[in-house]
Amino acid sequence: MGTPLWTIDEVLAAAHGSVRGEPGDVFGVSIDSRTVAPGDLFIAIKGDQFDGHAFVDAALEAGATAALVSSDQADSLAVPKGGLIIVPDSYDGLYDLARAARARATGKMLAITGSVGKTSTKETFRLILSSFGVTHAPVKSFNNHWGVPLTLCRMPRDTEFGVFEIGMNNAGEITPLSKLVQPHIAMITTVAPVHLENLGSLDAIAAAKAEIFDGLLPGGTAVVHGDIEHTPFLKDRASKAGAGRVMTFGHGASNDAELMQVALHADCSTVEAKIGGQTIAYKVGAPGEHLVINSLGVLAICSALELDLAKAGLALANMEQPDGRGRKHIIDTPGDAITLLDESYNANPASVKAALKVLSRLPTGQRGRRIAVLGDMLELGDNAAAMHGALVYDLTALGVDKVYACGPLMKALWRVLPMEKRGAYAETSQGLQKPLVADLAPGDAVMIKGSLGSKMGPLVDLILQRYKDR
Repeated sequence: MGTPLWTIDEVLAAAHGSVRGEPGDVFGVSIDSRTVAPGDLFIAIKGDQFDGHAFVDAALEAGATAALVSSDQADSLAVPKGGLIIVPDSYDGLYDLARAARARATGKMLAITGSVGKTSTKETFRLILSSFGVTHAPVKSFNNHWGVPLTLCRMPRDTEFGVFEIGMNNAGEITPLSKLVQPHIAMITTVAPVHLENLGSLDAIAAAKAEIFDGLLPGGTAVVHGDIEHTPFLKDRASKAGAGRVMTFGHGASNDAELMQVALHADCSTVEAKIGGQTIAYKVGAPGEHLVINSLGVLAICSALELDLAKAGLALANMEQPDGRGRKHIIDTPGDAITLLDESYNANPASVKAALKVLSRLPTGQRGRRIAVLGDMLELGDNAAAMHGALVYDLTALGVDKVYACGPLMKALWRVLPMEKRGAYAETSQGLQKPLVADLAPGDAVMIKGSLGSKMGPLVDLILQRYKDR
């Protein structure tokens, strides 16, 4: 199998564990028995719904070389093959191994947070930095109290660039994760009305996002959006946390990474920017002004890392959006193709507006329409209904022809939506399936978006199953 990710002795030393059975060296780490591969270490975490200790047998049978378990569960566990690493608490063991991974790392560590754009920015870093050296980043978002330490545990010992996405639902959640990662560079994509239900105000959201600077190594680099209301606060917060350099990105000439010119297209964007005094032209391979703006922050960080900006810019041409986060499908029909924009993973006012702008630039057939399918934006607090209703202005200004909406909060939009724009309304996304599929016609461009709890993904799957995707 090659060089192990961890020797068994390293795991035992890091997690302060004892052994039962015959565990072997570790070539991967998992906390989900369904994803275990031969040679993995399975860490049995007790979650909100399931206790990983119930799946230790399955993980070992699937080829895990060992399972890291809590001592109070160990006596009830058989060892059909491999072995057990017994620790006082498996959750603490996950963090102990993560700290050991960070302690042995010699590469540059980057941490990203923000109200929107975290995952796409993380993937952009993966794309660019991989052309400069061994790059490690989470396979999915993996941005919470399980995902961040797991990503550290999985980091190869020869990693030159480690990229970590850090999210939150409440104040105080980012600080411990940032301190775990200890980034050399920390980036905040933006501050927008997300999690207002928990945090109450944009000021509180900005303060929560700024916690990412709490783990920044002394003298490290902070990178923040330079065109938003909270830029001065974020810069000050970074400086007080010990940042040696604070960089900004955005439209204005005062930014370290300045957008000079941009041409937005249905499939991509062409950009001219000034990064630390160097002017470069490049293409962003996925559509959307929001991706252009975040690319400036990415290039600012490349500049801070003293990487070749021209080479970094070339890599941006290969950017693609993942499923649920802006992936575009072209669906063949007997007439013109249907264009489907899959934004089903999550939603808030800022990301919905960005997605509507992308929809407005998608090509349609001769009789095609631009159709928005919208589910509730959750966790917006007391002003949630007003924020949903206010989307009517963007839908009108951007020339969306038809709207399908679902969820109790989307009633506020439905009530103010002009009759000619109404497709159908339902209490749940399932209720939109029949009317939406029946209405789709050759040449249409359709965008589907909603918070994860709105369950918009099945609508995407239904359309793709009905038509052949290319």
